[in-house]
Amino acid sequence: MALTGRFVALTLVGVLLAIASARAAALFAVALVVLALIDLALAGRVADLRLLREPSSPVRLGEAGETRLRLSNSGRRTVRALVRDAWVPSAGVRPRQQAVTVPRGERRGLVTALHPTRRGERRAEHVTIRSYGPLGLLARQRRLPVPGTLRVLPAFASRRFLPEKLSRLRQLDGAVLVRQRGQGSEFDSLRTYVLGDDVRAIDWRATARSRELVVRTWRPERDRVVMLAIDTGRSSAARIGDEPRLDAALDAALLVAAVAARAGDRVGLVAADVAVRARLGATAGDRVLPSLVDALAPLEPALVETDPQLLAAEVLRQVGKRALVVLFGSLDTGADTGLVPAARALVARHEVVVASVADPALARMRARTATPADVYAAAAAELATSGRDRVAEQLRRLGVHVVDAPADRFASHVADAYLELKAAGRL
Repeated sequence: MALTGRFVALTLVGVLLAIASARAAALFAVALVVLALIDLALAGRVADLRLLREPSSPVRLGEAGETRLRLSNSGRRTVRALVRDAWVPSAGVRPRQQAVTVPRGERRGLVTALHPTRRGERRAEHVTIRSYGPLGLLARQRRLPVPGTLRVLPAFASRRFLPEKLSRLRQLDGAVLVRQRGQGSEFDSLRTYVLGDDVRAIDWRATARSRELVVRTWRPERDRVVMLAIDTGRSSAARIGDEPRLDAALDAALLVAAVAARAGDRVGLVAADVAVRARLGATAGDRVLPSLVDALAPLEPALVETDPQLLAAEVLRQVGKRALVVLFGSLDTGADTGLVPAARALVARHEVVVASVADPALARMRARTATPADVYAAAAAELATSGRDRVAEQLRRLGVHVVDAPADRFASHVADAYLELKAAGRL
């Protein structure tokens, strides 16, 4: 049973009557109690309601979704109720409660808008129903288990870079072909030598049959494997601006996957910390992005120290032939977690890119020296920056390509690294 605002208001009226006349207040109190009990008896039973939740379609972060409840009244009385659908706060329920009237033997539907503020699976476990009588004095209240899940997919904000990257890809694959012979490149055609061509590309047999120098043109190979390896450990939970480092990595992974799929390459995924959290075998064509989004959506940072050797071992287990491995990690903790040995194991068999989101707060801290506290903060920021630079230099000496960029340009720089390797014939 639950008291309503109307009952409380009438009770206050009785208190005011008690000031004027105790007998009148007593009669009023008795009448109010009797009416309230009658009202409660006439209220529809919550137990007579049957609730069914329809599955919610996935939505991208930043977009609106909805959840639908079906209420069926199998009782003998009309149910006049206030329904509160108890989703987690990050689901962004609007409105939080709705009024509904369900006559006996009939059904009604409720649509609740959801505006999620976090990626992943947003859940609801219960629905609270408060059934009122005709006078609205007392109400029956009960909480019913009606589980629901809304899958919130990554926002893919970096898709704004996609037209630019696809334009560069068309240049590589079409009008502007790779002129030098590089590792893993395919022969395309013969053409006349122009100033600036690599002399190693001259086809002497074709030149002997012609009056001009003839060179071979090459284009990047297709059907290569691009393996996305994502660190989901403690360092991925660090917030860069308004979002965790992991979200920036997922956004960049989607952009690289979209470009690679258009280039005809296959894309795979491994996400791990102390255990493997997600796997996706090498996938090609139109299936790449849907499959990758489904695999990435439930990933959340785990507050444990990542084992980079596990991540490297899983990549080596999944990919046999030479491939491009894009390892999304953190240069901040690279010296402590063993990122360099893991990269060494990968670079022996694959082309490796290590991508880490730079925190612009470090640059701001280094620039402020107005107070003693600012000086200490600047010294700490300088120490952190030098540690990142040291790890990056160690990786470069191994032959690893390092991407260290702020979150707003991070995805674009990672995609550029892929395209540059493609242009150089190294992929």
